[in-house]
Amino acid sequence: MGDDRRQRIEDGRATLGIELGSTRIKAVLIDEDHVPLASGDHEWENAFVDGRWTYSLEDVETGLRAAYAALVADVESQYGVRPTTFRALGVSAMMHGYLAFDAAGELLVPFRTWRNTSTGPAAEALSERLGFNIPLRWSVAHLYQAVLDEEPHVAEVARVTTLAGYVHHRLTGQDVLGVGDASGMFPIDPATRDYDLAMLATADELIGAGAGTGAGTHTGIRALFPEVLVAGQDAGALTAEGAAWLDPTGALEPGVPLCPPEGDAGTGMVATNAVAPRTGNVSVGTSIFAMVVLERAMAQAHEELDVVTTPAGDAVAMVHCNNGASEIAAWARVFGRFAEAAGTPLDIDHVYATLLAEAEQADPDAGGLLSYNYLAGEPVTHVEAGRPLLVRGAGSAFTLGNLVRAEVQGAFATLAIGMDVLAEEDVRVDRMTAHGGLFRTPGAPQRLLAAALRVPVALEETAGEGGAWGIAVLAAYLEHAGDTDLTTHLAERVFGGDAVHVADPDEHDVAGFRTYLERFRAGLPLQAAAVAATTSDAATGELDATTDEPETTAGAEPSLQTEKEPTR
Repeated sequence: MGDDRRQRIEDGRATLGIELGSTRIKAVLIDEDHVPLASGDHEWENAFVDGRWTYSLEDVETGLRAAYAALVADVESQYGVRPTTFRALGVSAMMHGYLAFDAAGELLVPFRTWRNTSTGPAAEALSERLGFNIPLRWSVAHLYQAVLDEEPHVAEVARVTTLAGYVHHRLTGQDVLGVGDASGMFPIDPATRDYDLAMLATADELIGAGAGTGAGTHTGIRALFPEVLVAGQDAGALTAEGAAWLDPTGALEPGVPLCPPEGDAGTGMVATNAVAPRTGNVSVGTSIFAMVVLERAMAQAHEELDVVTTPAGDAVAMVHCNNGASEIAAWARVFGRFAEAAGTPLDIDHVYATLLAEAEQADPDAGGLLSYNYLAGEPVTHVEAGRPLLVRGAGSAFTLGNLVRAEVQGAFATLAIGMDVLAEEDVRVDRMTAHGGLFRTPGAPQRLLAAALRVPVALEETAGEGGAWGIAVLAAYLEHAGDTDLTTHLAERVFGGDAVHVADPDEHDVAGFRTYLERFRAGLPLQAAAVAATTSDAATGELDATTDEPETTAGAEPSLQTEKEPTR
């Protein structure tokens, strides 16, 4: 088998996927059966600069090269050959945000990521005029907010894209975007699988000529956005300049075909085989989000829900929460350090397994404890800035199991609030598939998520490979798009059987979580009080009462995190 794999790599018959998550850049190489052959990664973190979350383009370049070099080293270590070309290549990244360039291709302002929540006036005005929920993190909201704030750079904007679109452009010279990622820039028309023309006209009336004259005569914001492609369409090929940018050693040859660049939400759907109607997935990382593929359009817009698309362009309802498993990771580090100080050091997987086993046996409502995982603001619950909190009454059952269960249920609570809105729209879900490092520990996380969402939750073996594997699968699909649609391709050629394990909602867990959720909703005013009571300290980096937390995310994704963020 080793010799066969070596030959496939040497012949350029392997496919490469690269994903830029919020805490890790990961590269995965797969064979013709979509089985991972090798991987490489590079950890990185966002920076809080001038009141905004960002990553520098220098860090993008350094990180991509490091992840690719690590993959090459893994290939050489396992198979004794250095790859020089691939069957296909795909790039994905955290969705949304704002990367604005002038006509010369120069970045006009630092990359504004999905985590920034400073676009409230723009998002509200756009949502009202379009009759469509425009989230704070969407690219059009960032663009319009820059216009409203009269930022000097807006007149020079010639091109706006996402992080995946930027990397793809560097590799191919093509200004294109997969429809799933594009749906985080501007609403997509399900009929055309392109930007909604009527909404574009309305947005142009609202935004006016204040943006996008950098390329010449203003022709509307459509001219600023990338061309939209669906899964399986030709998105260009690796240029000589792109090959040298990714691999400065010169070993990588140009000419590799690329699939449309996608967002991490789309690759999560692929990695969990959740692109058909009535299926969905939940991704847990620094952020947490759920995706449900819709059978029909929703009756009305909801500010708790984004409507995005699968990589094939089918409508998806998305509940995106800015805050995910970072607070759970923080507690795991505390208990890990305690074990070390007590003379019995444990690896992080063992720490998680121990803590989550306690949570599984805890009181269904966490014994009266209440936890908020809000390191940042949370649009779903209208919290502008967040503070992690653990609250209990004198009569609460303060045990280790209840503490951990409160933290896990607190991480799922905001997601459940958004999913309740879907239930009110009579959106049916047969099954959700979970992925992210938290689910590498069997038992409690899957069971508690099923209770929180009140739907069966499945785990697929391949879900642990993350979005880098998902975009590699989309790249491999380039050769099959003429034969079959993406849903059939995934079901018949990529996923060979049923989920490894499906957890059905337990009635006692469901009742306990609903009690917990009532406390969670009632306690939300505590966030504003905690923010108001916290003062800014420039010397320590503490946040003030009006901004998200400028704390490092180092360690937010523990070593058991199987990439991604997700982020997104």
